[in-house]
Amino acid sequence: MLAVRRVPVSSLTMGESKKVLCVFGTRPEAIKFAPVIRELERPGNGLEARVCITNQHREMLDQVLEFFQIEVHRQLDIMTAGQTLSQIAARVLDRLPAVLEEEQPDAVLVQGDTTSAFAAALAAFLGGVRVGHIEAGLRTYQKHSPFPEEINRQMTTLVADWHFAPTERAREALLNERVAPEAIELTGNPVVDALEWTVSERRGRARSFPCKLDDNLRMILVTAHRRESFGEPFEDLCRALRSLADRNPDIELVYPVHLNPNVQAPVRDILGGHERVHLVEPVDYLALVDLMDRSTLVVTDSGGIQEEAPSLGKPVLVMRDTTERQEGVEAGTALLVGTSAQRIVEGAERLLRDKAAYARMAATSNPFGDGHAAERIVAVLQRDLSAKP
Repeated sequence: MLAVRRVPVSSLTMGESKKVLCVFGTRPEAIKFAPVIRELERPGNGLEARVCITNQHREMLDQVLEFFQIEVHRQLDIMTAGQTLSQIAARVLDRLPAVLEEEQPDAVLVQGDTTSAFAAALAAFLGGVRVGHIEAGLRTYQKHSPFPEEINRQMTTLVADWHFAPTERAREALLNERVAPEAIELTGNPVVDALEWTVSERRGRARSFPCKLDDNLRMILVTAHRRESFGEPFEDLCRALRSLADRNPDIELVYPVHLNPNVQAPVRDILGGHERVHLVEPVDYLALVDLMDRSTLVVTDSGGIQEEAPSLGKPVLVMRDTTERQEGVEAGTALLVGTSAQRIVEGAERLLRDKAAYARMAATSNPFGDGHAAERIVAVLQRDLSAKP
């Protein structure tokens, strides 16, 4: 059973604050880091949060930094047009050591599965700094699906000192890989913390939508941008969405389109011009939560949305061949449909037409957390860093 532990303030001697460097660069990372940073900054806990961003998704990242009021202390500025994954890793490994030397952190935290997260963890390890991995233990054991995330996660596990597992399945995966049990903490996922805080902050405010919605139509929220789907699979899923809109005149689709040209081109070509398909610019996090809450169901290839939507009672169709978040499939909050046009359309239409099937998915509790993950993560850091000589 998940429990929240706190280290008594008296055990952390005044003047001995331990510095925790949080390294991230994408919007999903920032959302999941936000509750942890907020908890690290709680007065009197003996910890000091320092934030270093890599600047991969700066257009979308700034929205989250502003919304959650995250102060940035260091920037690596690794982003260049058309960069490869190897270049991302190389720039982080080249630039982060200087930050580590200047900051002298007691710990480095990374989150999830980006190439920059793994590179930051490796740089910290090589610099003799202990590493905490938030959202550790997610696995498909298929190294090209998702690509490169599956390998990034496994390699981060090899260098991490703290493994913050979001679920029991993730904890078991780490144990099966011979990670020491005492190095693993079952915490839940801080994305649930972020969502619950956002919903609370939103109370009493008008909802924000990026386009005009018809109150007489059911709305399906779409997000899709996975690298491993680029090409024919991505075109197939776009054709499925077009077919879904054509076959069901009582629905409309809202699709915030990722800025990547590999996404923009097929989406505009196949889905553009349909009166009930709204292709909009990427939205800020608050608007995304509003869209999820307004939707009938969500069709996505995003990992974070698989974790968030159940808290809002929204069924999720996952447009991927595999998911490292199998807990959602097993709990009944998500259905894995791949990129096959037939499976996507059939899965969506079943939920649109079968009230009992819809109700079963919508009523299932969120298997990914209870809103207290950040507290558990920071409690572990308090305990272990206060004990460090």
